[in-house]
Amino acid sequence: MAYTKLSTTELQSITTLGALKKAGYQPRSVKQELRDNLIAKLQAKEDVFPGIFGYEETVIPDLQRAILSMHHINLLGLRGQAKTRIARLLVELLDEYVPVVEGSELNDDPLQPLSIYAKHLIAEKGDATPVAWMHRSDRYTEKLATPDVSVADLIGDADPIKAATLKLPYSDERVIHFGLIPRSHRGIFVINELPDLQARIQVSLFNILQEGDIQIRGFKVRLPLDIQFVFTANPEDYTNRGSIVTPLKDRIDSQIITHYPKSIEIGKRITRQEARIKEAQIGMVTTNEIIRDLVEQVAVEARASEFVDAKSGVSARLTIAAYESLISAAERRALINGEKKTYVRIADFLAAVPALTGKVELVYEGEQEGAGLVAEKLMGKAIRTLFLTYFPDPDKQKKKKTLPNPYKEVQDWFGAGNTVDVLSDASDKDYHKALEQVPGLRNIVTFLHPNEDQETTWFLMEFCLHGLAEHSLISRNRVQAGTQFKDLLSSMFTMPSFGGDEDEDDEEEKPRKRR
Repeated sequence: MAYTKLSTTELQSITTLGALKKAGYQPRSVKQELRDNLIAKLQAKEDVFPGIFGYEETVIPDLQRAILSMHHINLLGLRGQAKTRIARLLVELLDEYVPVVEGSELNDDPLQPLSIYAKHLIAEKGDATPVAWMHRSDRYTEKLATPDVSVADLIGDADPIKAATLKLPYSDERVIHFGLIPRSHRGIFVINELPDLQARIQVSLFNILQEGDIQIRGFKVRLPLDIQFVFTANPEDYTNRGSIVTPLKDRIDSQIITHYPKSIEIGKRITRQEARIKEAQIGMVTTNEIIRDLVEQVAVEARASEFVDAKSGVSARLTIAAYESLISAAERRALINGEKKTYVRIADFLAAVPALTGKVELVYEGEQEGAGLVAEKLMGKAIRTLFLTYFPDPDKQKKKKTLPNPYKEVQDWFGAGNTVDVLSDASDKDYHKALEQVPGLRNIVTFLHPNEDQETTWFLMEFCLHGLAEHSLISRNRVQAGTQFKDLLSSMFTMPSFGGDEDEDDEEEKPRKRR
């Protein structure tokens, strides 16, 4: 039977070099291995990179072409664009098991030994040389580039302890302690954030990528390493700590540019896959597509915001964290009120501010506004944008006064001096009561969305209030426990702000009592 047809059990039963030769094994480079297995998957119409969404027509074809060309690869893109995830999925294109000389630290191929240890062992034992089997998961090495990474970490160094233990002079090659890259022989080696690697360390990679030899403290060791290199990097104009040196960039065969999701639907698929929602939360909290759209729209607004540094990007982790946070906000409310089930609210969405503040890098103007206020503004813009998907445009109602204004009854009620407080932790009963006291609000929703269930109708009623506030038809103010809606004109005299700290300011302005 041909070696390639052997089952995993049959492969692992081969324990000597002689048996391996008899089975018909032939050495194959890791790049050829990746190429052959990719071809097999493409011919079988298999999904080569499962779980990667939005790259089907862009990044994945580029990546497949690079593998077929047997290129070293650099994945260039802003943070949160699945660069590392793609690199880790390359492991699935390796053979499940490959033979190695048992005990060798460089994963020596039994028919193409690299280390002195393997060469001496094969010379001594011949066909009786013991063979072990290495799983593909052990053939992946990943290193995060940081300024403190040294040549010894990546390439190796002379080991005085080994020299003393083996009683060898420093001129003997056997005193070398090999670094991560030589130990990744016959595998995939990934360097994350390559520009963060110091220039002198990047220089040490030149010969490995091109000529295949390494130098360690005067040792010129000819090691034809067989490694698939994958690098990840942010655009150099953002990474102020360094850049990829030109000769190294020249030696990386393919540079593939990644990107953020091009549609909200793709973003939702990514968030749904990556968000860590517990089974208990799934059973307790009911969601809808509108809330998911709002979460994704926040990232869209952030990427276009004048307060956010566009060069730094807005990671997909923002939407994942925001979605997890809003589910937890709904769960917490249900637990507080002793309710076994609850339905998401806009208030839960607004409670996800902490998930946003650490995920965006602000420009000077944004720093002046403050991270919390910028996050709330981004959420407000998301509500304003999606409001027009579900409700008539209030601006058009203003311009064309001949059209009937569906919001008039609601506006008139607030104009009469009425207010409504929608508290974040209100029970379902209190939440429904607060919304139902606004006359005309339910009529707007049931007229435009007659087929929605009762819970979604209440959600849309709250959504409508927030949308009207974003379009300046009513006023929305943050109170300590939630949101207060009232007439726009009356709020102008009190100068409230959504997300402001008026209470603290008032405390400071009050005259202190003399003792």
